[in-house]
Order: sequence, then structure tokens, then C-alpha cells
Amino acid sequence: MRSGDREDATTCPLRPQADSVKTARDVTRTTLRGWGLPELGDDAALVVSELVTNAVRYASYSARHFDEHPITLMLLRLSPHVLLAVSDPSDEVPTPKEPDFISEHGRGLYIVETYSKCWGWDALDEGGKAVWALFRADR
Repeated sequence: MRSGDREDATTCPLRPQADSVKTARDVTRTTLRGWGLPELGDDAALVVSELVTNAVRYASYSARHFDEHPITLMLLRLSPHVLLAVSDPSDEVPTPKEPDFISEHGRGLYIVETYSKCWGWDALDEGGKAVWALFRADR
């Protein structure tokens, strides 16, 4: 997941800090525009915001020692789909909760599920996990 110098893939290492969310949104929109898919930009950026926010939250709690970029954003074009994934060092399983629309927390995976075609997560061989979301690209 963390390698790839391909035209149909973008990888962005991120630090476990709040401004990484904006960086991830910007990379997502720029990549999708470059692929000729700007119409996916808003929905994908919203989903990436939620995934990176969760990764930042859980990466800071991880007991493991990682380099200064323990979070990775990856976008992969698998025509007719776009897969985006965010890896982090936490082994905590992403668990959807009943959304509380009054609270500021607890809606992240509900948003991911609502805006993507499907989503899931996979454990990584070196520890941690990758949470992914799939979008249909109509081009």
C-alpha cells in the first residue's frame, strides 16, 4: 500500500497532527482533478477528512514507535472505481456507531458509508490497519 510510482496511484505520508486533514483533502482533490474526475472531489474529500481525522486520533494513542509519518493516504484508480485508503499504526478496529447528530463525534464512519459505494478495513502485516472507501467513477 505504501509504494507505487504509477500514474493511477497517489501516496501521501502524513503526520499525526490536525493539519494533515487539510493536506489529505487537498491531495485528494488535486489527484482526482488530474485523473479527470473532479466530480468526485467533494465527496471523496469529505470521506478522506473523516478517515484521516480518525487516523490522527488513533495514531496519537498508539503505543508503538513509528517514524514521524505514521499515517499514509493512498488513492488508486481502478477503473471504473477510485479506492482511497488511510493507514495508521493503531490495531483498533473501526466500528460504526449509531450516529448522534447533536454530538460532534461519532458520525465519521456513518459519513464514510453514506458517501462511498462501500468501505472496509484490513490489518497490515507490519501492524496497524488501513481503512478504505470505494467510489464509482463514471468516466
